[in-house]
Amino acid sequence: MRKSRKFAIVAGSTVGALAIGGVAFAYWTSEGNGSGSAATGTSSAFEVTTDAASGDLLTPGGPTDTVTFHVQNTNSGVQRLQAVSVVVANPDGSPWTSGDCSEADYSIGTPSFTPGDIASGATKDGTVTISMNNLSTNQDDCKGVTVPLYVSAS
Repeated sequence: MRKSRKFAIVAGSTVGALAIGGVAFAYWTSEGNGSGSAATGTSSAFEVTTDAASGDLLTPGGPTDTVTFHVQNTNSGVQRLQAVSVVVANPDGSPWTSGDCSEADYSIGTPSFTPGDIASGATKDGTVTISMNNLSTNQDDCKGVTVPLYVSAS
């Protein structure tokens, strides 16, 4: 009896080990889809400022002054500066005159700046020149005036 009991214990252990080692797991396969969204912002206007003109007082056919301008990106993202234009005009861009003195009495040079991306909060600087034309008419109404410049950046 003793031998059969040992055989039964060994056989039972082996069957138990096989049962534990050979446990099978069942599972399901599946697929799924979903969607989401993100919102984009918009561009915002550049903030454009100028420094006082450097040079001598303007006179017919006289010196050329230089004006430095600054274009700041107030947007939260990067914006591209592509063009700058400067004209003699009121702060709202409307035509300027002082008596018979007008933008026709002045010449504006081509703005000098480097086009490209401006990071949020950063500024790009540039310059432009202004001179007074020597016209064949009386330009007395231009004496002592402050000539407004309208700077547009895009």
